[in-house]
Amino acid sequence: MSQDSATPSHRLAIIGTGGLARELHELVEDINAAGLANWEIVGWLDGNAAMHGTAVHDLPVLGDIDWLRANPDVYVTVGIGAPPTRRRVVESARALGHTRFATLIHPTAIIGRRVEIGEGTVICANVTTTTDYRIGKHVLINIMATVAHDDDLHDFVTIAPSAVISGNVTIGEGTDLGTNATVNQGVEIGAWTIVGSGAVVTKSLPANCTAVGAPARPIKERQVGWHL
Repeated sequence: MSQDSATPSHRLAIIGTGGLARELHELVEDINAAGLANWEIVGWLDGNAAMHGTAVHDLPVLGDIDWLRANPDVYVTVGIGAPPTRRRVVESARALGHTRFATLIHPTAIIGRRVEIGEGTVICANVTTTTDYRIGKHVLINIMATVAHDDDLHDFVTIAPSAVISGNVTIGEGTDLGTNATVNQGVEIGAWTIVGSGAVVTKSLPANCTAVGAPARPIKERQVGWHL
């Protein structure tokens, strides 16, 4: 599976300055070092005005997302783990007319040949995937997670480190799957649901809930959506 179609000299800004954003900085450096692309990382975009004009990892904090108005040719990657916030940021960028979202895949990730991966998705180090799956737009799959055959991960899903997703699983838009969570074969998880760390999902879960435990059970409903 090839990386994003960027050519040498394409510039990239990272939205956010927190832990995930800084991890994405190093992910991009690893992509460049492996010769898979040659991203020129120009700096960070952050909504906190106190950060503007400072530096993180020796790169400048350029401003907030409005910086993209004058820089439509810069690619962006969103270093924000929470799915509702990530969607709000992406929609804000689109509202500015911005259309360049980098798809980033770490060189150590194992990616099947017969797969579909949407724009803006990030696949981190040591992720293992198999075949015939679909990953939507602006999905985050964190380190050492596993995605099996015939899975369907909808837009804005977040998969935390070391989560395991068995085959024929559907995960709805904006769902957040916790660290070390396991999803059994053939399960469907509704949109905007949170599955807690270490949970074992043995049966399908509804949308807009928080589920924990082994087996995982909903413990509360959530009034969640990217627009809130």
